[in-house]
Amino acid sequence: MSTNVILAGVGGQGAVLASKLLARAAMGRGLPVKTAETIGMAQRGGSVFSHVRMGEGAHAPLIGRGRADAIVAFEPAEAVRQLSFLRPGGMVVTSDAPVVPVSAATGGPAYDLSAIMSYLRERVGEGNLVVVDAAVATDALGTAKALNVVLLGAAARAGALGPVTVDDLASAVRALVKPAFADLDLAALNL
Repeated sequence: MSTNVILAGVGGQGAVLASKLLARAAMGRGLPVKTAETIGMAQRGGSVFSHVRMGEGAHAPLIGRGRADAIVAFEPAEAVRQLSFLRPGGMVVTSDAPVVPVSAATGGPAYDLSAIMSYLRERVGEGNLVVVDAAVATDALGTAKALNVVLLGAAARAGALGPVTVDDLASAVRALVKPAFADLDLAALNL
């Protein structure tokens, strides 16, 4: 059986690092892992998402629509953008901090965080939606740079990452993150 997770955000939020940490954590458990990334216009604040498939049933890297067990979103609108991939009863773990697109800031369609969060609550259900207070996390850590790892920790504690635990993720942080940032990411995991 496999666990299928989509990690989604915008450029600069650490979605690619988060997918590498999750894949490494799963491999540390001895699970086969397949991954695929789409980074597009990430350097200009565009969408970034990764598919991570873990377990014996993971034969291809891409997750089909309606097949993701979880979506871990570093930005709420990106959770909505990936929602068609979520299976019925799947879980969404998201930050509550918007990254307002340039188009909304320059007179395009408005970014309505309240409407986005209401939509997620309706579509996912309160019991399967975990919302991380980004301001609290940023204040506790002194930076927003580790919000990606905070969300991975929240997802692991919520059971959204299948067999992968916070301890597995901590081992992955120690293996992959530069020593200068490892303590910050370990603190973020445990927040």
